[in-house]
Amino acid sequence: MRKIIAGLDIGSDTIKLIVGEFIKNRLNILCTSEVPSRGIKKGLIYHSDEVIPVLKEAFHKAEDMLGVAIKEVVLSIPAYYIEAQISEGVSTITNEDHVITYQDLIRAMHATSYHKIGEDEELISILPISYKVNDDIVKNPINMIGNKLAIKAVLITSPKNIVHDFLKVLEAIGIKVVDVVISSLGDYATNRFKESGSKIGAIINIGEETTTVSIYNKGILTRAEIIELGGANIDNDIAYIYKITKKDARELKVRIGLACNDMARAEEKLMVTDRLGEEVAVNQKDLSEIIESRLTEILELAKKQINLLTKREIEYIIITGGTSEIGDFNKLLDKVFTKPYILGKIDIVGARSNKFSTAIGAIKYFNGRLKLKNKEYSVFSLDELEVLSGTHKKVSINENSILGKLFGYFFDS
Repeated sequence: MRKIIAGLDIGSDTIKLIVGEFIKNRLNILCTSEVPSRGIKKGLIYHSDEVIPVLKEAFHKAEDMLGVAIKEVVLSIPAYYIEAQISEGVSTITNEDHVITYQDLIRAMHATSYHKIGEDEELISILPISYKVNDDIVKNPINMIGNKLAIKAVLITSPKNIVHDFLKVLEAIGIKVVDVVISSLGDYATNRFKESGSKIGAIINIGEETTTVSIYNKGILTRAEIIELGGANIDNDIAYIYKITKKDARELKVRIGLACNDMARAEEKLMVTDRLGEEVAVNQKDLSEIIESRLTEILELAKKQINLLTKREIEYIIITGGTSEIGDFNKLLDKVFTKPYILGKIDIVGARSNKFSTAIGAIKYFNGRLKLKNKEYSVFSLDELEVLSGTHKKVSINENSILGKLFGYFFDS
């Protein structure tokens, strides 16, 4: 069975719907649908009646490309007010041979959440830290023999009202949500590297209206906070200084703006019309100074937030999100950070931009959950797959793992 998964990121700037297929553990993007958002403010739904039409547009656009209707998605939600708590659960092995199965693992994971979730909270993920078979700590308990399986895990919860607001708008257009993923978990699934599973690190995602700062201990999300500043603040600064529209300000930023003005050229100019109807020459040097000033503020706030979220030594920092695509961003990071940093780079055909970090991560995260459950899944039925096969060629690309809403993290092989 083909493994095809749809990931949805409802952002403040754009709604991003990505459909990807895993072939030999590598992700191939089948289609990317992106439409401007409405009714979203700082990553949250403010006017559902405005969100619903643009959601429909995003799905119709993807369906036109694929020739098949999309009825299910993995949904990414922002990391507002999430809680991470450590818990333990135990499952007694009752089968005749006392061989630990996936069902035993799931029961033990369920047990970690008993009486631990508040009425106003929604359980999003269970991330195992360690496993014990009888009294022995093991790496992977599946197929081991024992009388008891104990799990120590981190429970990730989100306010119920935030989750339900997103679910309602998708239900209104007939879309089933097969799983919910916190954006921080998606960012890790997209940007993780070989050594990240043994280190303590942070990911900074600079989006349109918010910046998310997340802390990971050996691949496990432990804390996350949102700073309400992002790329739109840069647009506002440019618009204010040059007395132009935000649309023109953003165009300037994209076309000639640099994140670090060291290499900017005063000779590089664009003409724009201000609100008084007068022509204004904007040069790259002055423009980039405005951009660098605001980005430095955001990154310095993110650094402070990292120090507030953990007292442990950070061994890596990954920077991603759409705003990190501004030219010469790495040169600015050299100025701001003394610790090792990694500027995220998504190099997947069909989605080569850090703005897709969260949507791609939702797909990769869910794929890992499927591996842990030892289950197969496709967003399309067998009949729909036949239609799809007739119009689209297979391509291969990138991989990762993790797993289910109540089934948590991945096993190292």
